[in-house]
Formats: sequence, structure tokens, C-alpha cells
Amino acid sequence: MIDNKSFYASVESMTRGINPLKSVLVVMSETANTGSGLVLAASPQAKKLFGISNVSRQYEVPKDERIIVAPPRMNLYIQRNVAVNKMYRTFVADADCYPYSIDESILDMTKSWQLFGDSPLAVARHIQKKIRGKFGLYTTVGIGENPLQAKLALDLIAKKDHELIGTLSYATMPEKIWPITKLNKVWSIGQRTQAHLNRLGINSMDDLAHYNPYQLKQEMGIIGTQLFALAWGIDHSQLHQLVKVRDKSWSNSQVLPRDYKQQNEIELVIREVGMQVASRMRHHQQQAGCINLAVGFSYADSTQDGRGGFSHSMRIDPTDSSHTLIEYLLKLFRQFWEGQSIRNIMVGFSKLSPRTGMQLNLFQNPQRQIKNDSFERVLDRIRDRFGITALIPASSLLKGGTMIERASLVGGHNGGNSYD
Repeated sequence: MIDNKSFYASVESMTRGINPLKSVLVVMSETANTGSGLVLAASPQAKKLFGISNVSRQYEVPKDERIIVAPPRMNLYIQRNVAVNKMYRTFVADADCYPYSIDESILDMTKSWQLFGDSPLAVARHIQKKIRGKFGLYTTVGIGENPLQAKLALDLIAKKDHELIGTLSYATMPEKIWPITKLNKVWSIGQRTQAHLNRLGINSMDDLAHYNPYQLKQEMGIIGTQLFALAWGIDHSQLHQLVKVRDKSWSNSQVLPRDYKQQNEIELVIREVGMQVASRMRHHQQQAGCINLAVGFSYADSTQDGRGGFSHSMRIDPTDSSHTLIEYLLKLFRQFWEGQSIRNIMVGFSKLSPRTGMQLNLFQNPQRQIKNDSFERVLDRIRDRFGITALIPASSLLKGGTMIERASLVGGHNGGNSYD
């Protein structure tokens, strides 16, 4: 498993002709005059000298002339990611290269490593040199007998190694992994899972490996079985075998440019996001039988309320009507919102089924229902051809509307120029 070290910051450093390991640079999504921008990436020196992390806020970044603040350019990072993975594929077959995220990829070199070196370790060094020479990027490599071990080797060993390479195997799991006591540092174990394990008397990976697996499953369900396998480094997944998702869904989220306090502004964004997700769903000839609304509070209100927000779902009669879906979303919001300031909103539609026809409501005018349905599909076709902002509701021009600005974002951030 290969990770491009501080990827966004490294790409920005290289475009400025600076060594990524020596630059003091942060990529920050800024919000004008609010001090609420978010650091998306920080170079190793920015982390070392100023303690800046990838989750720091704009107001936490020191006002120091040595720090270069770069706005995000997501199109450039995607372009570079595609080029890097193209180079990876010179070492493996296409089916054996799996882009795990925009800066991490998994390579199954079981059948090909002998073509490039005397050992997997030698091949890892060779790949590092090629990426460094071609793109100027430093890479961290985890080597294991399966994807899980490679991920653990990357996160827990390689990043502390002077060559930025870590190795792990079934035989070395007891030596290298079992002594770990900070369980939330291990991939797939979060704070809540760690707390649950601690309540069971599991305070190290060694404890987890030797806990009764049947009791663990009884206590935590299938997650317990997965955690037990994790402690032993067991992973039977194959990169070339695509996993079929049982319950597909459509969703989108919006980080608001400021704290939203007015109900009409919050509901405006819910309408915009709901309309966009419904359009994507209709494009695939599907309808939803369940809606989900997740709302995140502002930092101040999260601290005061004791919750980060709320998330609720509702089963509904299957529909693909934007109007109907949005009405249900607003019903959920009005039921559970208690006046908190809002900073992010997520809308999701699930329990999908094929749209085989239009189900008329006997208590509404059938001609009006047919016209509304036809109207939505005309809007969909226009937006598919000319872009999401070709036709927008007039309400999106009101204060608080985000539809126009969101259309220019890539992955929720500024797309920027895709060229160096």
C-alpha cells in the first residue's frame, strides 16, 4: 500500500519549485472574513514547526510569514493522482491496482514483484524512486501478505521508518502490532469502538487477539468478528473481486460557508441539496423508499449542546419526485431542529428500487401530477446537457443559497486550475 506523503501540500510545493519535505505550506479552504477555513493538508515542516494538522481551523494557523497558504486546486490533485496511478500500473496488471483514496493505492504484486527486484522491499524502493523522479513526490509504502497487513504496515510502521517503508506478516503481528495500546490509532477502530473494547477489558491489540471471538461477536455483532480478524492480520479480500453493495444509496453533503442560524436559510440549502440528489437518482431510473437527513451544528453550539448534530431517517412510499422528497426532508428537519446554528447538511436517499412507472396519488389531481413529473424530467435533461446552473430556482439567488457556488466545487472544495 502506497501513500503520497502530504499529497495536496506536496503537489502545491512542487508547483512552486520547493522540496515537499522542506516547504512550510498548508492547503486551506478559506472562508472570507470568518476565520473558519479548514486546513486540508499541511507539509511535514508545517506540522513539525507549528503543530498544524490536517484538521486545523484557519484561526489556529499562526500568522507567520514563513507559512505559505495555498487555496485548494482539486482538479490538479485529481490530475496528478491519475498520473501516479498510471505509473503504478507499469508494475501490476490493471485489476491488481486499487486506488484506495486520492493519495493512497493498493498494489497486489504477488504475481509481478519478481520482475522488478530481488525482494518486495527492493521493489518498494524502486517505486519510490520512480515517483520521486517523475513527480517530485515522496511516498510511504506498507508491505504485507494481504491488503490489511499492508495498510497496518503503512500507518503504524512505515511512517516512522527513515526509508518510509514498513513490513508486516502473519509471523510478525505479535511483535509489531499486539503491543499497541492506543487502539484508535489502528485502522478501522474509532473512539467509540475503542471505548466499547475498553469496557470489555480489551486495552491492547494483544488483548483483542486473545479475547474469546464468540463472546466478541455476541457483544458487537459482525464488527466483533472483523476486529478479531484484524488483530491477527487476517484478510481474505482480493483486489480483482469487486464487492457488490447490498443497499445502494444516493447522497450529498454541504459544508456551509458560515454558521446558518435562520430557519429559512437552512431550509433553502436542504431544498437545494435534496433537489440535486433527487436529480442524480432519476438519472439512473430509480426511486427511494427511505430518506436521511444529517445536520451538523456549529462548533459553539456543539460544545453547548453536547452533540455534534443529529441524523434521522424516515421510511416513505417509493418516489423520485423532488417535491415529495424535499417535503419529507423539511418535515424531519422541523421535527428535530431546536434552533442550533448549522454548519453542514447531508441528504441521503436509500431503499432504492427501479422506476417502472409513475404511481399516481388518488387524492391529487392526476393531470397536475403528470405535468409536475414531466417538468422535473425536462429540467434534468437541460441540466445534463448544459450544467447544473443552466436552470436554478430563483430562491437560490437569495441570501444563504449555495447552489451556484457548489456547482464549481470538486469534492466539496475549489477545483482551481488543473494545470501547473
